[in-house]
Amino acid sequence: MTDTAPLPAVSYLKIPESGDPYLEGHRCACCGAVYLGARDHCSKCGARNQMQAIKLADTGKLYSYSIVTRSFPGIEVPFISSIVDLDGGGTVKGNLIGIDADPEQIKFDMPVRVVYKDALGRKDRDGNAYLSYFFEPIH
Repeated sequence: MTDTAPLPAVSYLKIPESGDPYLEGHRCACCGAVYLGARDHCSKCGARNQMQAIKLADTGKLYSYSIVTRSFPGIEVPFISSIVDLDGGGTVKGNLIGIDADPEQIKFDMPVRVVYKDALGRKDRDGNAYLSYFFEPIH
């Protein structure tokens, strides 16, 4: 078992040695389109080798969601799978936390923030812990 810092759960979650974790995206230098994660060309304008790494915003608005009531063994349900449009560009899928899985409480376009937490206590076979990201409503 290891006592090292947690590893990122996905490649586009960056954990700097000093500073806070963040989601990395890429912006096209030609048209300004923003995407989550790394890419070589722009899907909007077709430019190649014009993508620049950027830190994505930690705030956005809920675009879509689904309340999941059936899942794999060991995964607690219900949970809220959501898609968020981040402020400044980029669209991200992740779980919405800090709110009941009740459609009466969840509103489209509600403001949310990205929060970084332990990846639900899961560890790999070497005992490494993982850091993941979630969304929570901004009240």
